[in-house]
Amino acid sequence: MRHIRWFGLTVMIFATLAMAQGFPEKVFEKNGVSYVSGGVGVDSEERLKAREKEFNLKLVFTLVEGNYLADVAVAIKDGGGKTVIEHVADGPFFMAKLPAGTYAVSAVYEGKTQTRKVAVRDGRLRTEYLHWPSNPKQDLPVSRWLEPEEQQKEKAGPKPRG
Repeated sequence: MRHIRWFGLTVMIFATLAMAQGFPEKVFEKNGVSYVSGGVGVDSEERLKAREKEFNLKLVFTLVEGNYLADVAVAIKDGGGKTVIEHVADGPFFMAKLPAGTYAVSAVYEGKTQTRKVAVRDGRLRTEYLHWPSNPKQDLPVSRWLEPEEQQKEKAGPKPRG
């Protein structure tokens, strides 16, 4: 009976440690091409950054103002037009290990598509930044958080020196 308690306690400790480590991002593989997405939160971003050397294409999704985006639909086609990857990104970063060559990358966020031609090589990470305009009905600019008095100061600009 004593051994069962120790075993149960050991399992609980390891489960707690695993949860504290966070859940690693899942690497998918299709037709010999591996890819991963994520980056929501500092821990996820750091885990992905540590794995960059495993991939040769990195896509970064943001609003024009710099806010990170998730739920971006990614499609990558090879030079012959064959779809190599279709994936909805779990965060602002998407990385893939593709055979060297030229690819058409399409990314869709809120119905707006961006397309890029990218050339990737083995052993070298190619990074592409894709930016979308913000939606004023949905995205909250910082100035909305300011009190009316602070907004007036912001509009007036800096005071002249004198």
